[in-house]
This record gives sequence, structure tokens and C-alpha cells, in this order.
Amino acid sequence: MKLKVKFYNDINDKDLKFAVIMARYDGRWIFCKHKERETYEIPGGHREPDENIVDTAKRELQEETGAINFEIEPITVYSVTRRNCVNSNGNETFGMLFYAEVHSFKNTLEYEIEQIEFFNKIPANLTYPEIQPYLYNKVIEIKGEK
Repeated sequence: MKLKVKFYNDINDKDLKFAVIMARYDGRWIFCKHKERETYEIPGGHREPDENIVDTAKRELQEETGAINFEIEPITVYSVTRRNCVNSNGNETFGMLFYAEVHSFKNTLEYEIEQIEFFNKIPANLTYPEIQPYLYNKVIEIKGEK
């Protein structure tokens, strides 16, 4: 099954399973490098049971980048349709795409992320190259290059 990424204006909150955050620091995009991979990814992750999706985004941004002072806002709902390790039946899964401006970080990363790096544009070596460019481009479309 070919992967599909779509965007929606609204969806039932209970259907939102992920939060992904396109974040900037000092005018550059923040990407994470997982300890077990050699590629870069946009900060984000799974929503915990009974967690507000905005709280998911804040938690994931803090855990994956070490951000401690930031402004965050929802951009749009997105979906991914494809059979994979988190979606064994190939159904459409939904997440919320956020934008954040990070002002400061703590000194250490405590979770699965080995390091963060700052880029002027989306890097070529992405963990999810079939998904991440769509999310990046949607944020650029809505927020502009700055």
C-alpha cells in the first residue's frame, strides 16, 4: 500500500494519536537524532491515554529537544495511511501538527534522543522521508519561511 499524507481542518479530538512539532530556535529548524538511528526526525510522538493533544506536543518537545522555554501553537490535523509498525491494519491514523518557537533548552537530553541539530532547511537524511517533507512544507505554507 502506497503511503498517503493528508491534511484536515478539524477532526474528533479522540482520533488524534500523535503530536508532531516543527520547531525553530534562533531562526533555524530543530531536528532530532534518535540514539538508534543515523537519520533526523521532527520532534513528536504518541499521545498518552487521557492526555490533551496540546499537552502531548509540549511533553514531546521537552523530552525530545530539552526545550524549557517555548511558544507552541497547533497548525493543522494530518493523517497517514499505510501499513507499518504502529499501524498494522493500514487504516488512516491522525495527528496534530504544531509549530513552536524555542527560546531556551536544558543542558542534557534524558530520553531516546541522542542529539538535536539546527538546520536552515529540512535535512536530506530523514527517518521518515515519505512523511516529514509534507509536514515541513505545510508549516512553511502556513507560517512562512521567516
